[in-house]
Amino acid sequence: MSTPSQTVGPYLSLGLPWDDGPTVAGADTPGAVWIRGVVYDGAGAPVPDGLIETWQADPHGRFDHPDDPRGAQPGFRGFGRCPTDDEGAYGIRTVLPGALPGEAPHIDVSVFARGLLHRVVTRIYFPEHAEANAADPVLTSVPAQRRDTLIATRTEDGYRFDVRLQGEGETVFFDV
Repeated sequence: MSTPSQTVGPYLSLGLPWDDGPTVAGADTPGAVWIRGVVYDGAGAPVPDGLIETWQADPHGRFDHPDDPRGAQPGFRGFGRCPTDDEGAYGIRTVLPGALPGEAPHIDVSVFARGLLHRVVTRIYFPEHAEANAADPVLTSVPAQRRDTLIATRTEDGYRFDVRLQGEGETVFFDV
């Protein structure tokens, strides 16, 4: 017998976040940057009770994963989790990922929020990797007029990547 799905929010803040969840790389890690942004709903309002998860390779394209015998950079865990605040903002301190074979450097992102039956998944690409981005099979599978929703913008201390769940400028999400 099937049972109906439940939405993934708004109770994410009760048990999923942890104190250093937004710290993928420590402040003293060479090349540490912030990825900051705001999660917006379909009406353009900030989502104050969402959760952002990130997964990524280290600067050398390695993962801290048992299946990757090369191991990752010390002090780097590759996974981050940050709840959104009252203004829908999140922040993850990390390092720029290295390229994986055949792919441009990117960070995988899951978004959990009220009203979603399942998480939505997207990617963050970086503007300084234009040549690699132009050859990335995932990014090039996205219609050209929507690719900019996947490319972060440079800021003073890192990058900005806003997520729009619906509506004008909706972020591209992938069916995984």
